[in-house]
Amino acid sequence: LPTYAFQREHFWLRAPEDGGDMTAVGLRAAGHPLLGAAVELADGAGAVLTGRLSLRTYPWLVDHAVMDTVLLPGTAFVELAVRAGGQVGCDHLEDLTLAAPLVLPEHGSVQLQVVVGEEDASGRRRVGIHSRPGPGADTDDDRPWTRHATGVLTAEPAPAPTGLTAWPPADAAEVDTGTLYETLAGQGYGYGPVFQGLKRAWHRGDEIFAEVELPEEQRPEAGAFALHPALLDAALHSAVLKALDGGADPGLPFSWSGVRIHSPGPSALRVRLTTRPDSDSVSLVIADGTGAPVAIVDSLAWRTVSLEALRAAASSSQGTTDDLYEVVWPALPAAGTAPAPASGWALLGEHAAALVTDLAHSPDGPEQPAPSGAPEVYADVAALAQAVTDGAPVPGTVLYVPPPTDGDTTALPTAARAAAATMLDIVRSWSAHQALDAARLVVLTRGAVPTPSPGAGEVSDLGHAGLWGLVRTAQTEYPGRFVLVDTDGRPASLRSLPGALAGGEPQLTLRDGEVRVPRLAKATAATAGPAAAPWTGEGTVLITGATGALGVLAARHLVAAHDVRHLLLVSRRGDRAPGAAELTRELREVGASVTMAACDVADRDALGGLLASVPPEHPLTAVVHTAGVLDDGVLASMTSEQLDRVLRPKVDAAWNLHEATKDLDLSAFVLYSSVSGLIGPPGQANYAAGNTFLDALAHHRRSAGLPAVSLAWGLWGEAGGMTAHLDEADRRRMARGGVVPLPSEDGMRLFDTGIGLGPALLAPVRLNTAALRGQGDRMPAVLRGLVRPVKRQAAAAEAVGGDALVRRLTGLNPAERDRVLLDLVRAEVATVLGHSGPEAVDRERAFKELGFDSLAAVDLRNRLGAATGLRLPATLVFDHPTPRSLAEHLGAELPLGASGPADGSVLGTLERLEAGMWSGATDGADREVVANRLESLLSKLRASGGVADADGGSLDDDVRSAPVEELLGIIEEELDAG
Repeated sequence: LPTYAFQREHFWLRAPEDGGDMTAVGLRAAGHPLLGAAVELADGAGAVLTGRLSLRTYPWLVDHAVMDTVLLPGTAFVELAVRAGGQVGCDHLEDLTLAAPLVLPEHGSVQLQVVVGEEDASGRRRVGIHSRPGPGADTDDDRPWTRHATGVLTAEPAPAPTGLTAWPPADAAEVDTGTLYETLAGQGYGYGPVFQGLKRAWHRGDEIFAEVELPEEQRPEAGAFALHPALLDAALHSAVLKALDGGADPGLPFSWSGVRIHSPGPSALRVRLTTRPDSDSVSLVIADGTGAPVAIVDSLAWRTVSLEALRAAASSSQGTTDDLYEVVWPALPAAGTAPAPASGWALLGEHAAALVTDLAHSPDGPEQPAPSGAPEVYADVAALAQAVTDGAPVPGTVLYVPPPTDGDTTALPTAARAAAATMLDIVRSWSAHQALDAARLVVLTRGAVPTPSPGAGEVSDLGHAGLWGLVRTAQTEYPGRFVLVDTDGRPASLRSLPGALAGGEPQLTLRDGEVRVPRLAKATAATAGPAAAPWTGEGTVLITGATGALGVLAARHLVAAHDVRHLLLVSRRGDRAPGAAELTRELREVGASVTMAACDVADRDALGGLLASVPPEHPLTAVVHTAGVLDDGVLASMTSEQLDRVLRPKVDAAWNLHEATKDLDLSAFVLYSSVSGLIGPPGQANYAAGNTFLDALAHHRRSAGLPAVSLAWGLWGEAGGMTAHLDEADRRRMARGGVVPLPSEDGMRLFDTGIGLGPALLAPVRLNTAALRGQGDRMPAVLRGLVRPVKRQAAAAEAVGGDALVRRLTGLNPAERDRVLLDLVRAEVATVLGHSGPEAVDRERAFKELGFDSLAAVDLRNRLGAATGLRLPATLVFDHPTPRSLAEHLGAELPLGASGPADGSVLGTLERLEAGMWSGATDGADREVVANRLESLLSKLRASGGVADADGGSLDDDVRSAPVEELLGIIEEELDAG
C-alpha cells in the first residue's frame, strides 16, 4: 500500500484473465493430490508431472519423522511413480530405488518433478523423481535438482490378482502391537497418528499378516491415491515388528520391485508379508478390508539411514546448503603465450619494471620473439597522467606490481595495512585523472589468493590479500577501469598475461601458464565429511566482538545447541558494554561458565595477557572471531584513517589470534568474514580489504595443518551491530544487488554446516538470483556462475548499451531526443531510489533533495554509463544536479550527429518507429514482423521519395495520429495504389 494518501497510484494485484487455467500454457491437471500439473512430450517421448509439497498444504506428512526430521515416506515415491506410469500407459512399476531422502522443511516448500522417459525397444520407460527447495520472494528457479529415486516402468500384462479372503489366517499366532510405536519413537522413528495405522498382526513361519487402516479424518482423501502413502507405510510396520524382535534397526524402504496396483483407493488393508530367508527383502500381497485384491509387491528391501545423511538432506531441503557457497576457480581456454608487453602498455613503479626486465631475460620457457620496444615506466599515476596530457598516447594497459610484504611475520599487519593504503592512493589517483579514462590498470599480485592447482591452498603473500577486496570495490565503482591478476611468478604464467587479459575477465589467476577465474558455486552437502564436533569437552571457547549482535548470537548458539560450558567473551569494553551483564547472566542461568573480558585483540601484548588468564583445567580449544567495524565511503572520498580504522580489527586482530594460538591444540578457528570481500560492493573498499585478508588467513592456516574456516557472511536479518546504520535505501540497494537478509536462525544453521564442510572459505549468503540476472553486465564477475545466461535473439542482442540508444535517438528531432534522454535519466533515478516509476522523479528537483548520497550517485553514474556507453565522471550528479540538466549533458556527449527529419514526415516517422521497435520502446504487435514490414516500406519510400495520399495531399496527419498497425495499413494501401 502507499506510504501516504493521495498518490493516485494503483497497488492492487490484478488476477490473470484466464483465472490461472493451466491449459493456457500447455499443461493439464495431474489429477493427483501430490501433483499439480502434467504434460506429455511430443512423439511419445515421455511425460513430466510437477507438484509442490509443504507441511502447510500437506500437514499429515509431519507425522512421518525420523530422527526429528520430517521425511517424505518411501511409499510416497512409489505412489508418484505409479501415477506417472499411468500417464503413459505403463501400469507396472518394475523397480524403484531410492537414492536420497526427501526432507520436508518446517517452513517453505519443495518443488517436485516426476519425469518419465521415452519408451525403449523392450517397451520400458525410465522414471525419475526429483526435488529442489521451492522459490521464495527472494529466489527463482536456478537452484539445482536433487534426484531422490529412479526406476523402470513397463506395460507388461498383470498376472491374476491374489486376494486375502480367508481371514484371520489359520494357524497364525497374534502378535502384540500395543507398544510398537512407543518402541519406534525410542529409536528415533517419530510416527504420528496418521502413520500409526497398524491395528493387528499375526505371525506364521516366514509370513506376517496385518490389518491396517487410515484414521477417520484421512479416509475421504484415500480414494484420490492408488495407495495412500500412510496406509502403505503402515502395512510395512508389521515387518518392523519382526526386525525389532530380532534387535535390528528397522531402517527405511529402499528398493521396490514388481509393484502392481489392481484396485486403487482403499482406506483399510489386509496384508500378507513374506520374508525371504536368503535376503533382507520381503514380498507383499495387499487386499482391501473385504479381502479383495488391491496390489502386489514382488520384492522390497530396507536400508538403514544414518543421522549424517539425514542432516545433509535436511540442510539441502531447508536451504542451509542452498545458501552456502564456495569459491571455485574454473580454468579458461588456453590463450597461448605472447611477447613481453610493449606497444599499448605502460608500467607503474619500479617493481613492474623489474618484473618485465626479469621476464625478458628469463632462460625458462620457449623462445619468445623480442618485443618491438620496451614499455614506458612511470613513477606514479600523476606522472603518467601528465605525460598523456602533454601529448603521449594513452596506453591501453598499465601494469602495477605492489611491493612484496612476505617478510617479518610480526610486522605483517603493518605491512598489509601499508600496502592497502598505497593501493587506495593509486586507485583514487587513477580514477581522478580523466586523461586516463581509456586505459585500464592491471594490479598484479603474487601468491595473494589460493587456487586449486599445484600448491593449492597456499597463500605466500598475505599482505597482498587485502588488495583483492579493495580493488574489487574499485571495479564496482569504476567499471572497466581495473583488472586483478594473481600469479605464481613463473615465466610461463607471466608470458600468458597479455593473452589472459584479452579475454575481458576482471579477475584472474595465472598458475604455470594456466588462466583461472573465481566463481561462487553451491557448496553441496555431498562435500561434507563426518559431522564435526569442535565444541565438545571441557575446553574454553573464545569469542571476539562478543557483545555485538553476531557475537551474542554465536555465544547463545554454542551454549544452547552444542552444550559449550566455558566461554571467554571479549570486546573492547568488556562488561561495560551495553547488554554485557544481561548476556552473562542469561548464559550462566543455563549452566555456562562465562568470563566477560575487555581487550583490544589487535593489541598483541593485551591479547597475550588475556590468553594467559585462561585456566589450565579448561584450556583454550576454539576461537570465533566476529569482531569488526564499518566506516563506509566511496573511494573518491575515502581517507587512509578510514582504511586503517576498519583494517585494524580485521587484519591485526586475526593475525594476533593466529600467532598466539598456532601452537595450541585448537579444534576450531572460525573467522567471520563478509561476502563484501568477494563482490566488492560500492562504498566498502576498506571493509572488503579486511575480509579478503581473513579469507586468505584461513587458507594460510589450512596449508600449515591448522584448523580454520572463514565464513564470508552476507546481510544478516538481525538488526544491530555493524548493520544498525543501514537505512531503507541501503537495504534496497543491497536487494537490487541480489543480497537479501538472512534470518538469524538460518544463519546459525549455516554456521554449523560450514564448520563441517571441507573448504577453508565458505560464503553463507542468501542471494536473489532473479535480481542478479537483472544486473546483466553489472553483475560481479564472481557471481556469474550462479545464474543461467539469458539467450537473446540477434536483433535484441544488438539493442543494448550505448549503440542502441544512439540508434534510437538518430532520426529524432531535438525535442524528442530531449524527452527520451530525460525519460532515461528519470527511470534510472527511480530505480536507484526505489520509486515505483519515473513519474515519481521531479525533472527540476536537485538530486540532493531527491535523497541522493554518494553511493546513490555512484549507482546512477554506472547505470547511465551502461545505458549510454559513455565513460562518465564520479562527480556526474554534482556537476549536473537535476535530472533535466543531466539529460542535457548526456545529449551533448552522445555521438548523435545531425538531427533527423523534424517535420513529422512519413519517412521520418517510420524511421523513428523502426528505432523504437528495435529498442523495445514500442508495445503491441510482434516486433520482428513489424520491423520486417517497415524495412520493406522504408526501402520503397526512399526509392520513390515519398508518397501522397489519394487526394494529392500529405499523409502527415494520418501518420501522426495512427496506431502502429493502422499506420502500416495506411502506408501499404498507398503503396499498392501507387
